[in-house]
Amino acid sequence: MEDKMEDSSDQREMTHQEIPKRQKGGLITMPFIIANESFEKVTSYGLVPNMILYLIKDYHMGVAKGTNILFFWQAATNFTPILGAFVADSYLGRFLTIGLGSICSLLGMILLWFTAMIPQSKPPPCDLLTQSCRSPTAAQMTLLISSLVLISTGAGGVRPCSLAFGADQLDRRDNPKNDRVLESFFGWYYASAAISVLIALTGIVYIQDHLGWRVGFGVPVILMLLSALVFFLASPLYLKQKESKSLLTGFVQVIVVAYKNRNLTFPLPNSSASYHHKGDSKIVAPTDKLRFLNKACIIKNPEQDIAPDGSASNPWSLCTVEQVEELKALIKVLPLWSTGIIMSINLSQNSFPVLQASSMDRYLTKKFQIPAGSYGMFNIISLALWIILYDRAFLPMASKIKGKPVRIGVKLRMGIGLFLTCMAMVVSAIVENARRRKAIRDGFLNNPHAVLDMSALWLVPQFCLNGLAEAFTAIGQTEFFYSVLPKSMSSIAAALFGLGLAVANLLASVVVSIIDNITSRGGKESWVSSNINKGRIDNYYWVLAILSFINLFYYIVCAWAYGPCGEQAMKVSNAGNGLKKEEELSNLGTKVRDEGNGLKDGEE
Repeated sequence: MEDKMEDSSDQREMTHQEIPKRQKGGLITMPFIIANESFEKVTSYGLVPNMILYLIKDYHMGVAKGTNILFFWQAATNFTPILGAFVADSYLGRFLTIGLGSICSLLGMILLWFTAMIPQSKPPPCDLLTQSCRSPTAAQMTLLISSLVLISTGAGGVRPCSLAFGADQLDRRDNPKNDRVLESFFGWYYASAAISVLIALTGIVYIQDHLGWRVGFGVPVILMLLSALVFFLASPLYLKQKESKSLLTGFVQVIVVAYKNRNLTFPLPNSSASYHHKGDSKIVAPTDKLRFLNKACIIKNPEQDIAPDGSASNPWSLCTVEQVEELKALIKVLPLWSTGIIMSINLSQNSFPVLQASSMDRYLTKKFQIPAGSYGMFNIISLALWIILYDRAFLPMASKIKGKPVRIGVKLRMGIGLFLTCMAMVVSAIVENARRRKAIRDGFLNNPHAVLDMSALWLVPQFCLNGLAEAFTAIGQTEFFYSVLPKSMSSIAAALFGLGLAVANLLASVVVSIIDNITSRGGKESWVSSNINKGRIDNYYWVLAILSFINLFYYIVCAWAYGPCGEQAMKVSNAGNGLKKEEELSNLGTKVRDEGNGLKDGEE
């Protein structure tokens, strides 16, 4: 009996040793990863719409102060994913970063819930007789700000890594259908994210309005707890990529060393021994693009520059080919990344549509009307519906008609999205011009609170166009970044679109301020006046439309300059696989096939 048990144990041990790590991951992990971020989005996005009311009524803040706090909170939430991406790729790995981010978000939600549950955590109610209100103390503000900081920190850990971590589970470069699998994953990922935001903007907001802050903040705590538990529950199933050295430090080292060696002459074309590379690297010389950075990996004196183990004696005097190619890959995508900023500015126009909707007829029936702040849901609905139709109807039908797999190139999709956001601004301007002219005809020029006999459903087309634009460009950009950047930079690839959104939030405020200052000179009514009937929001939309069309031409130039997405290039892979030579296989990416210890170009 003992012999059988020992044999069984040995057999299990051998079987365990024989199973390669690559067998982990796969579709079985998708529900856990997507559920984790979906719950996080429901909880965090559900707090935003009504938070200004909470600050004004319960913390007795002015509109300006409350708005500024929320502005910095959202800016921090958009910027922290970049820091989280660097931490994940360089130090902790994506699994730990998502896990810690989930815990931080949970702690932030709990602290925010405490502010509603504990009376001493916020100022007492205002005195109705004297109409005086006490301001929050330093301790009360510290508790509130700490909760918001923890929520932003948690978002910085979950959002940039979840997409890349999910792609890691499915990304198999030796699979002929790898590109199609990734494209489908990116689409369904964004569809689930869109549905999560839709639930947040309706369900969570409804609970806060009808059941109060205690329940309204308590439900996000429960959802965030489920988010963390679901993610950690599937830990044994995940394929966990190892983190590499600090990418940020490596980027700085390349720039510094390249500048130090600016006077060096380049080695002869075939003298690969003059470049420093990892011992297991498949590529021993850098590419010719951005050639000035190649001087960072030139070996000047092998005896002094190279340590006995083959590494650089001083990394601030000599870099590897891998470091140089990583920085090149990031620099190369920045122009295309910048083309998404204008679209993000258009998507961030939330205040003006709310003012427009509040002055229009929002009734669908005699008793039911859509809240003015809820029209943004049409953006989310159109995005989610298109993703589902594109993945389940359009592509299969097109493939069946042509008799072979059909896919829309990633750069074409990004271009379509940028064109659609142009049209969204044009439609916005036309609708607003019609609304304003009707308000003036009806004698409401000086009454911005008057409700016109004009259906607010005229606003729906612009939201739908923006939703489709986001479906094409946001998904296309994310897929593009993930395909062309090294595997060691996957989290950064996923965070780049979020960074563009953060930059757009800042630029949107700059654009509004500039237009307000210019158009209000000489005592004139500003285009962005609080009285939308006197203002010219339609002209403001036309400015955004013109900027969008200029950006579209800028994108065409950048896409042409970048060249084919799958062009033959030296691409840095993860540390475990070293560097792989890749050749164009399709419009979206490359497939690499290893044979033995060598490498051959993949063929579609």
